[in-house]
Amino acid sequence: MLSERNLKKLDEMKKYYQTSQSLVLPALWMVQEEHGHISEDAMKYVAKLLGVPFGHILGVVTFYTMLHRKPIGRHHVEVCTNVSCMLRGADKIVEHLEKRLGIKMGETSRDRKWTLSEVECMGSCGTAPMFAVGEEYYENLTPEKIDKLIADLERK
Repeated sequence: MLSERNLKKLDEMKKYYQTSQSLVLPALWMVQEEHGHISEDAMKYVAKLLGVPFGHILGVVTFYTMLHRKPIGRHHVEVCTNVSCMLRGADKIVEHLEKRLGIKMGETSRDRKWTLSEVECMGSCGTAPMFAVGEEYYENLTPEKIDKLIADLERK
């Protein structure tokens, strides 16, 4: 399930971690990077690989929103809907995105180009409302800015 390169990297990391439980997040992250998501089989694989109970792995995967149990779109739009963003119009941003992308919050488009997710505070309160696509933050959003951003991302 993990490439030889990542297995070596994980083995090297064992020198720096006192318990195998400490390697759960790095191992899951590697699986997700290689496969795009973390299936139940992948969770069982990581549990066996690290000698950690499956229930612990499942708990970690279901707790962290950055870990995905099913495939996501090529462009993962994560909309902050916490207090600052909500007070500055995140609900209208969500409504516009759902209409523009043709999907509801938590869904992936049929062509697997887009996934729309709601997330907690992303630390950009002073420039709310905002969303992230991958590692890029887009702030002070308006419907017009969103339309331009979506058009630019569609070309990629």
